[in-house]
Amino acid sequence: MAKLYFRYGTVGSAKSLNLLAVAHTYEQQKKRVLLLKPKLDDRFGVELVRSRAGLERPADLLLEGDTEIGDELLAGIHCVLVDEAQFLSPGVVDQLRRITHVLDVPVICYGLRTDFRTQLFTGARRLMEIADVIEEEKTTCWYCNRRAIINLKLQGDRATLDGPSIELGGEEKYIPACYKCYVDRLAAEGLSMPGGNQK
Repeated sequence: MAKLYFRYGTVGSAKSLNLLAVAHTYEQQKKRVLLLKPKLDDRFGVELVRSRAGLERPADLLLEGDTEIGDELLAGIHCVLVDEAQFLSPGVVDQLRRITHVLDVPVICYGLRTDFRTQLFTGARRLMEIADVIEEEKTTCWYCNRRAIINLKLQGDRATLDGPSIELGGEEKYIPACYKCYVDRLAAEGLSMPGGNQK
């Protein structure tokens, strides 16, 4: 049976770049991919999947709410690739699971695990619950050389915990941070680690 993959990482961990590389590899082998993304992600244009390195291509289907992914769309497809999977509804994640099980087509989802308050996104939570393979796309902290695990939100150049969980932006708004630098940057602004303790 084909597998459901969740490849997560912080901002700046080349998730979209890796997705586009996987699409290219399949297509070099004359295999067809279906590229999906949430309609909510309009940073580079609603239809585009774009990496910070500048590579881009249009999505084949934009997902909103519990969009139905019809079987006719999947005819002849060798792999389904999903960008910004953290924004998916649990219902869409369950459809992706069904695609692997019923149609035997692998599905690879790329996205953030948590928001800037270290809370799981809805789509990420469901993927963590039912994905066959969970892999981390690694990058280093903006401030040091440790592995980044948290997305730090900035207001100007200062750490903040203000604003909604879903607020689109690039490096001007979010940067990758290790746990220590995340806590230190919040403390410098008089803020506590979300959920309580800074130890």
